[in-house]
Amino acid sequence: MQVYIDMNFEHLKDDVLSMIAGESVAVNTESFTNDMETFRTEDDVLTLLIHLGYLAYDDKTKTVKIPNSEIRAEYVNTVSVSDWGSVSKALKDSADTLNAIWQGREEQVSKVIEQAHFETSHIQYNDENALSYTISLALYAARNFYTIHRELAGGKGFADLVFIPKKQFAEKPALVVELKWDKSAESAIKQMKEKKYFESLEEYKNNMLLVGINYDRKTKTHECKIEKLK
Repeated sequence: MQVYIDMNFEHLKDDVLSMIAGESVAVNTESFTNDMETFRTEDDVLTLLIHLGYLAYDDKTKTVKIPNSEIRAEYVNTVSVSDWGSVSKALKDSADTLNAIWQGREEQVSKVIEQAHFETSHIQYNDENALSYTISLALYAARNFYTIHRELAGGKGFADLVFIPKKQFAEKPALVVELKWDKSAESAIKQMKEKKYFESLEEYKNNMLLVGINYDRKTKTHECKIEKLK
């Protein structure tokens, strides 16, 4: 797989990262020449990966995604040993980042997110949605312990990211993550409390962490605030 996803086609790296983060991406399968040597576009590479079983194709939406956790792990391993700079490092370090959140080490979490901050074409780092991709990659290891929900309804709105412990890891804290852009991590925590995003997570109220993350465009820095729900 590595030889294909390391090919230098525009948007290919972006799409691989999006899919690792759990997204589907559009693909045009029409131009594929049905061999393993002729690649003219990113779509040709993605189409080959469909044929090899590394991607699942949805004929209705004309999109692809990584079909299961085992194959997602293969992508992560491949990117981790590829020369993808800070993204490779963030994936390797994701277990440490998760531990840092559990232990309330805010500065370490901020630093790792900063390292994972990537500026590539269609994942432009210009809104909270792009920030959520970075968080998903930096916390890849969380998939081992949690079921992850985006925009989960709760209280008077939607939490950006919610990590609910799997049954076999019931001792782990539930995580409610709110992302901010040019504001403050403290304001993210405040919003979660005011709008009671955790209201639908009643069974975890005694073991829950609120995580606020803010990106400041002027200083190009990330700030993290972690607070145990009381």
